Amino acid sequence: MHIEPGTLSAAKIALANVAAVGLLGSQAVELVRKPQRIVRTLLAAVFFTLFMQIVHIPVGPSELHFVGAMPIYLSLGFVPTLLGFGVGLLLQGLLFTPTDLIHLGVNTLSLAVPLYLLHRTVGSRLKEVNVKTILKLDALYYSGVTLMVGFWLSVGEVATPLAAWGTFALSYAAIVAVEPLLTWLVVRKLKRFEKTPLVSYCFDLPAKTA
Repeated sequence: MHIEPGTLSAAKIALANVAAVGLLGSQAVELVRKPQRIVRTLLAAVFFTLFMQIVHIPVGPSELHFVGAMPIYLSLGFVPTLLGFGVGLLLQGLLFTPTDLIHLGVNTLSLAVPLYLLHRTVGSRLKEVNVKTILKLDALYYSGVTLMVGFWLSVGEVATPLAAWGTFALSYAAIVAVEPLLTWLVVRKLKRFEKTPLVSYCFDLPAKTA
């Protein structure tokens, strides 16, 4: 989901940076209201960075990454996941791929906007988490991510064939096929220990799982 350097003009990158700061900043106030979310945000950033480093394969005009969005979202909560994406991308740029820092705001929006829309529509109304629900969440989220990448490519300075974007979009079918199982296993495992002080403080688990 990374946008390669040289794809976007400096003006569009600047606008994306402003939008990313605005979106993350609007949610950062929740850290003050509930300080334990700071711990959860740091955990989300670390898990996200590790997941991203496990799988990063060039596909078409972008890259296929194992984002781990739903395991993080359903175990740590919306705000920590949203902020964790931004912090995690910053860590990745500083530690592993400095060239990605130029598109930090762009790549953050590619992950954060679909999560924000998902949470405000389907995610915030979840009553029970099961395999079917997780599959639905993954499909919706990664559809949003691929559409965001398509948007950046469509406004880029370099023409990108639709077929190239289609190849990239289809590659995420592998993530949608694999990630739900990991999500289910992680949530089920954590639910066994949700009443322990450490797990209850560090994680924000769904009320019911099946």
